[in-house]
Amino acid sequence: MSEPPTERSESSQVNDPEPPRTVSRRQLLTLSIGGAAGLALEGLVDVPAMRAATQNLRLSNVSEFTTSCNFCSCGCGMIASVRDGKLITMEGDYDHIVSRGSLCVKGISMFATHASPKRLTKPLYRAPGSDHWEEMEWKDAAEKIARKIHKTRNDNWIATEKVGDKDVPVNRTDAIAFLGGAQNTNEECYIFQKASRLLGIPWVEHQARL
Repeated sequence: MSEPPTERSESSQVNDPEPPRTVSRRQLLTLSIGGAAGLALEGLVDVPAMRAATQNLRLSNVSEFTTSCNFCSCGCGMIASVRDGKLITMEGDYDHIVSRGSLCVKGISMFATHASPKRLTKPLYRAPGSDHWEEMEWKDAAEKIARKIHKTRNDNWIATEKVGDKDVPVNRTDAIAFLGGAQNTNEECYIFQKASRLLGIPWVEHQARL
């Protein structure tokens, strides 16, 4: 009689070849669709040209800065993306406590005001009686404004005002007003207010109220 078959040893089980792997129908369908789409894209699109065109869209060397919208006094937060000193995108700041990333129709279009070819980049001056504007350097414009403020203040200075039968010192001028903007920070507003009071200007307003 023949001996009963014995169990294989552990070493023979380890050395047995692995069963062949199979591909499911779902995997086969996915591979087929992906390959067909790749071949179709390769035939319709110039891939090297596409990669060259999208090279500038990469987010490398992009810095993000937080700012606020300049259209009204709500102070909605925005994120400005800058690359090589040039503004490339603007979007709502989702971490901002005021707007949580939401922007109105004016705020959404704020990037266009920056990138518009009609945006002024230099001060313009039109002389009295002239029919056209002339470009000026920032230094010359600042000096001209300072001289006009000084002259207007001195020519229209009110030192005292009669209250009843007494002359009360007021030290002000009613010929100058200061207009602030929504994009000014708290620190800037403090400096503007202090400068206006020192110049004797009581009329301080905000552009969002007009």
